[in-house]
Amino acid sequence: MIGSRLRAEDLTLGYDGRVVAEHLGVQITDGSFTVIVGPNACGKSTLLKALARILKPQAGAVHLDGKEIMSYPSKHVARQLGMLPQSPSVPGGIVVEELVARGRFAHQRMLKQWSAEDEAAVADAMRLTEVADLADRFVDELSGGQRQRVWLAMALAQQTPILLLDEPTTFLDLSHQFEVLDLCAELHEDGRTVVAVLHDLNHACRYATELIVMKAGTVLAQGPPAEVMTAELVEEVFAMPCRVIDDPETGTPMVVPADRRRRRLSRTRQTATA
Repeated sequence: MIGSRLRAEDLTLGYDGRVVAEHLGVQITDGSFTVIVGPNACGKSTLLKALARILKPQAGAVHLDGKEIMSYPSKHVARQLGMLPQSPSVPGGIVVEELVARGRFAHQRMLKQWSAEDEAAVADAMRLTEVADLADRFVDELSGGQRQRVWLAMALAQQTPILLLDEPTTFLDLSHQFEVLDLCAELHEDGRTVVAVLHDLNHACRYATELIVMKAGTVLAQGPPAEVMTAELVEEVFAMPCRVIDDPETGTPMVVPADRRRRRLSRTRQTATA
């Protein structure tokens, strides 16, 4: 039977009195590469923050290993869940290697400080994300793409069995987008559970083993991309007429937007019936 160490039940989520989602429930399949997709402001990042215990639900609960995630000590959660936020703030005056090393905080003990294991974890994370040559550079001097890879390295240095990534390809050029997603796929193949928020539907379909499709704070569909991604669903969620064909490289679903004239006609019809 396939398990789910991480799940959310009947969540109400929001900020400063504004509700983003109600009665929201998801189960993250153990060992999956789950990608959350949906239009802007539909609750994707909000859900990820709740799963990571960054955002406390107004109602409902997130469970980790059968217990409410809020009941665990922070270090215990940090040893289970690694999180790459959407737009992390850069500490002033810190170099790359120091920032990546912060990913080892959860593994420190009062009587067990920095170890050879910590050193190896940091070096490995920097090698995988190709930032080793930036080790002595100040983080706030780097380009957006370089910073993104450094933050990913810090998340990898935690060496957690579950990795949560909020738009990990932000600021990256096309080549580095695929390199990061290839790395995520390799981590998944090595046994990690990976959950990512992505905007590109074709990237999501190519890499995910499971999709969660959201709209207006609700989950409309969840399952393997080949079963979930249809032209009808894309039009319902994104109001975009399209065709869904087989990717010639991978055979996974590929979304091809309709010609601009057909999309314009669709928008006109939607406006007329609104």
